This record gives sequence, C-alpha cells and structure tokens, in this order.
Amino acid sequence: MIRPATPADVPEIISMIRELATYEKAAHEVRVTEEQLRDTLFRDDPAAFAHIAEQDGEVAGFTLWFLTYSTWRGVHGIYMEDLYVRPEHRGGGHGVALMRRLAEICAERGYQRLEWSVLDWNPAIGFYEKLGAVNQDDWYRYRLTDEPLRRLATLRD
Repeated sequence: MIRPATPADVPEIISMIRELATYEKAAHEVRVTEEQLRDTLFRDDPAAFAHIAEQDGEVAGFTLWFLTYSTWRGVHGIYMEDLYVRPEHRGGGHGVALMRRLAEICAERGYQRLEWSVLDWNPAIGFYEKLGAVNQDDWYRYRLTDEPLRRLATLRD
C-alpha cells in the first residue's frame, strides 16, 4: 500500500533517511531534525512531500519529493530527493509502487518530468533503467553547501 505521509510518520522517515545515508556512506551528513522535517512536509505551504510504502502495517519504505519547473516545457515536474525501501522489504514491489505513485501524480497534474539522482555505484541504476529511465550523462550536477555557500552569499563586487 502506498499512502501520503502523515505527521506521525516523521520519526520513521527520519530513521529511513539515516538508513539510506548509511547505505550511501554519508551518515555523517544527516542533520535533519524531526521538527525541520515536520515543518517541511506539513506546514500550510509544504516545501516537499512524502509517500510511505506499507506492508502488513509495517513501514517498508518511502519517497520524498518536491516540485521543479521547466522553463523549456513551461510546466512543473517532480524531483524525487529520496527513494528508499528497507532491505527486508526489497523485491516486493514497493520501489515500483512508490515510483508509479509519483508518475501518477505527474499524469494527474500535467507534470512532464520525474527526475532524480543516483550514485554511480548504486545497484538501483538497473532498477531505474528497467522502468525506462535514461541517464542524463551529458549534464553534470553541482552543489554548494556549508562554507562555499556562505562565502558566495557574502561575496561583494
């Protein structure tokens, strides 16, 4: 079963974020608090959205996503920040069901893109390619965080 996350799911989502970060060898980078995530997902104008995969009343996985906008297409899209299925639930169709729900939202709302990033060593690449996803290898992804971001914010001519 796939359902929208509720405020009661926040501790479980935080737990899965930590599990995913550990899997991606980046647990030291997780800083999100329950209060931050609750505000992000459940304020009047949410900055992001989450869906939960359940099996027999147990949380099996989640996806967290937000809206993007394409200047070329002139419509919104979805950027999937995280998709995670707990190891004991993998192979049960939860990942496909979560992805299908995001695709359904795109179709219902007229969004024309569903995008995400995946580490180059992650075996999930095969899963995504089986769904028909195409690697955008002609694009490089960049990020500013921490000190470089602060430095740029204070840069003056």
